[in-house]
Amino acid sequence: MFVYGRPKRLFPVAALAMVFCASPAGPVQARPFGLNPVPSTSSTTVPADTAEQTRAQREANTPLYKKDALGNIIPDVRAAAAIVFNPQTNEVLWEENSLDQRPVASLTKLMTAVTFIADDPDLDRTVQVVTADVRQANVTYLRAGESLKLRDVLSLTLIASDNAAARVLARTSEGGTAAFIGRMNDMALQLGLTSSHYADPSGLDSRNVSSAYDVSHLIAFASANPQLASVLSTASYEAHTSRRTIKVRSTNKLLGTGMDVLAGKTGFIKKAGYCLATLVQIPEGSQVAVVVLGATNSALRFSEARHLFNWVVGRTNGLVGGGELVER
Repeated sequence: MFVYGRPKRLFPVAALAMVFCASPAGPVQARPFGLNPVPSTSSTTVPADTAEQTRAQREANTPLYKKDALGNIIPDVRAAAAIVFNPQTNEVLWEENSLDQRPVASLTKLMTAVTFIADDPDLDRTVQVVTADVRQANVTYLRAGESLKLRDVLSLTLIASDNAAARVLARTSEGGTAAFIGRMNDMALQLGLTSSHYADPSGLDSRNVSSAYDVSHLIAFASANPQLASVLSTASYEAHTSRRTIKVRSTNKLLGTGMDVLAGKTGFIKKAGYCLATLVQIPEGSQVAVVVLGATNSALRFSEARHLFNWVVGRTNGLVGGGELVER
């Protein structure tokens, strides 16, 4: 069983209790939250792809609910698995298929970051990108031969979900990539994440598996570290290499929508579907981790997370669910 903020040591990690120290978040005014509205168009010649995106966004913006065995109205998520977890009380507020083990794509980078920070690295150390880092990296802003500080590498890993950056973190850590992946799996055991196993630091390998339950605990643990929390809540960032400045924006589209997002990470590969893990502050309440795995499109992962958050806020305020019952 994972105990938030108090893992059992299975291997020596220098000053782990000091590295992962909680930081309080202040209350904000309660109101329902939504993603930016899709702009309407009066044109009759809308491109097919734009029309499809608009339709998908419109459907995603509509929350669905169903009745449970007791007749309570609960969320009906359009994803393979999801959970709402309160890390402060260790309470699962709602879940669906949350224990199912499945590929988690770039949500892997949460464990990459936790393992990296647990090694107590010098974030101002400069490292060089090599060809193996960028080869078939799919998503990367880095180029072989350029150098940059580990601080920038970590930020690119979490904010831009840069796969080559994640490889750099692992390769330049003590023992190299293989040893680093071993420590990722040791950390999973240490945190009691029994459904989690990692085969690479980026998430491109579909053998990286976890569950919504495990991921909800992992993002809560990661965000308890001030350095990681700062990066995981950053909307835009400038990284500086030996050759140029790289400007990136977060892949987490919930940032800037009015929600008090304390941390967030996205993921996608074909076998995982569209995934999102986020930690948000309930207005004048506690923090909750919301995880959505295996959504069929990118818009759904963000909208379903928002719907789940609004449902929890509604329960907190004594409301039923914030929308009408729609059964599929």
